[in-house]
Amino acid sequence: MTAETVLTNARIVLADEIVEGSLVLRDGLIAAIDPGAARSGEDMGGDYIIPGLVELHTDHLEGHYAPRPKVRWNPIAAVLAHDAQVATAGITTVLDALRVGMDEDADLNADDIRKLADAIEDSVAQDRLRADHFIHLRCEVSAPDCLRAFANFERDERVRMASLMDHAPGQRQFVDLDTYAYYYQRKLKLTDSDFQKFCEKRMAESAMNSGPNRVFIAASCHERGIVLASHDDATTGHVDEAIEQGVRVAEFPTTEEAARASKQAGLGVLMGAPNVMRGASHSGNVSARTLAGDGLLDILSSDYIPFSLIQSAFFLGDVVEGISLPQAVAMVSKNPAEAVGLSDRGVIEQDRRADLVRVRVDDHVPVVRTVWRQGRRVA
Repeated sequence: MTAETVLTNARIVLADEIVEGSLVLRDGLIAAIDPGAARSGEDMGGDYIIPGLVELHTDHLEGHYAPRPKVRWNPIAAVLAHDAQVATAGITTVLDALRVGMDEDADLNADDIRKLADAIEDSVAQDRLRADHFIHLRCEVSAPDCLRAFANFERDERVRMASLMDHAPGQRQFVDLDTYAYYYQRKLKLTDSDFQKFCEKRMAESAMNSGPNRVFIAASCHERGIVLASHDDATTGHVDEAIEQGVRVAEFPTTEEAARASKQAGLGVLMGAPNVMRGASHSGNVSARTLAGDGLLDILSSDYIPFSLIQSAFFLGDVVEGISLPQAVAMVSKNPAEAVGLSDRGVIEQDRRADLVRVRVDDHVPVVRTVWRQGRRVA
């Protein structure tokens, strides 16, 4: 028996325009778009219908599993809590970012990360989840155990993306050592002398490990068809290195120089939605709003606040000159989907997946009212 749903009296956000009308969903796909059509069906009351959001880099899951130092939650329960939060924020496809390569001060280890990955995969197999989940490996290439931890995923088919990261002092996100001190010395409660030793150790690990680990992981990802991302590029030299390694997505470039070079090279430039909403990076780097206004922003990620993704799309479409709502929505749906080869979703078109979000805007804040994944209501 054919499963059909009709959504009527909606403002439908298409790839390049907004139309008023109806959507017909059939067997998990968008069967028809009827601009202006008056049909019987579920009355959307003039609310927006946008594509389900596609999230490429959220660090949100690990916090559910380890909510306090030395506390570990049931990994399946952690995945379910994370899944519920992303789905009710309008995210229908999510790449859960799991860290590969740990520093000595990290609360998690490689076994913890593998438990989380197993919980994701078991939950997918048991149809427990509202959103469609894949895995993104955040590879801390300066860490001594990076390659050993990466090997834990060598047969994992849910890995869709991997990013090359180096958070050592003097590198990329933390070129400014004063910013690194503010971020880490306070966090770890180190004396000036201990902090100096900490920095020297981190820089030595980066000098020894980063280059070889980048080369190995890049080659492995290309062999397996995993999309490669650079992370926190700060200079044109970083971008040149990314291009040489076959990177397709430039995550969180820290300067306008790096963002512009990435864009000119055809990389998808990804920035954090919290950066958009705050108007600045939490670590003092380039503003995502600035990049958006200069035409240098392609993709948004919720990073550490799931709801910021839909919030930033409506914010950019409302306040940044030259960016329409359809263009802003594409940054959280069509563009990220295309970046990782998910061509069946991300835009409202006939025969695409019926991954959809009903949104009302109250006092400039988007209110997620209903979420469908493959035509089935999940929130």
